[in-house]
Amino acid sequence: MGVILVEYYLVGGAVRDKYLGLEVKDKDWLVVGATPAILLAQGFQQVGKDFPVFLHPKTKEEYALARTEKKAGVGYTGFICDFSPNITLKEDLLRRDLTINALAEDQYGVLYDFYGGKSDIEQRILRHISPAFCEDPLRILRVARFAARFASLDFTIAPETLSLMKEMTKAGELTTLTPERVWQETLKALDTTSPVTYFTLLESIDALSVLYPELAEYLYQDSEFLYFCQNEINSMLPLAQERALFHFTLIFSVLSENALQDLCRHLKVPNNFKHFALMYHRFRHLFEDYSALTVADVIACFNQIDIWRKPELFEKLKIFIEWKNREKSTMDTLWQAYQMAQQIDVQQIIQAGFQKAEIRHELDRQRQEQIAKILPKNVA
Repeated sequence: MGVILVEYYLVGGAVRDKYLGLEVKDKDWLVVGATPAILLAQGFQQVGKDFPVFLHPKTKEEYALARTEKKAGVGYTGFICDFSPNITLKEDLLRRDLTINALAEDQYGVLYDFYGGKSDIEQRILRHISPAFCEDPLRILRVARFAARFASLDFTIAPETLSLMKEMTKAGELTTLTPERVWQETLKALDTTSPVTYFTLLESIDALSVLYPELAEYLYQDSEFLYFCQNEINSMLPLAQERALFHFTLIFSVLSENALQDLCRHLKVPNNFKHFALMYHRFRHLFEDYSALTVADVIACFNQIDIWRKPELFEKLKIFIEWKNREKSTMDTLWQAYQMAQQIDVQQIIQAGFQKAEIRHELDRQRQEQIAKILPKNVA
């Protein structure tokens, strides 16, 4: 028997970002010529069931066996994978989505570029590698997400890739995607400096009405909204935290409450995103307009936000409003009102003889009294 030669390559985003001059955060490795048994014998820990992915015993970075894929079903899950140790580096890279993601480097830093990825990086082009691109509809969202991520670098999509994405959408491929996978890509797009690029691209290939029908319906009424949104984002201070949450709220809170609820339901949007956007949608008039402040509306806002148990949600809304509106908002006034109302001791109400529903009524009454002390001092 001959000696098995196992080769290790740095692949994908780490190589791409290096040539883009961006910080390399995560490293993915490809192993050619190996089997699971070989890696396990070297101390690697297997973490993938469907795909043999392993963690390095020291660095904990991911190492995947080279593989090929053949379409054998509908949608993005119907693939038969071959993890034979005979699979070459070139064969593995061929199954990837874009040329810029099909780059590899060996341990000496030698670049392997079989499909023109480096040239496309230099020309700032997002281009699919092969016709097999159309076998996985998730790739439509990945391209849109990369377009959003690299918008500041002036990337464009190759005409042939855009045409293929349109054909895939027309063929109904996107309907095979699960809400979880759509949300996963949406979340990554929202966590960029140009999230609107993601949605405008999907709109251009008629995919927005399939994946985000509520937003598509709104754009029939206001076709310039997304462009306005991006201009607004560009004029604001850069976000260090909560970028995805704030971008989601900025874009989708323009919908009616029913439409926002529907979108969150069919996309299975996490509760923290849904609740934050809904609270802003319902009470933005209070947050942004002093003339809208009334004791009754403020107490209703506080109760729905549940500021009494979760003041951190209001604090996050305050940060969002201050990021969105550079002009003075009512959030400082509302925070003072909360601090005054928070001083009410429910135990004293109980000791005073109030029972059951009376306790809640009296608690609200006393809180409103405290809130009223703040509002007249601040409302012009």
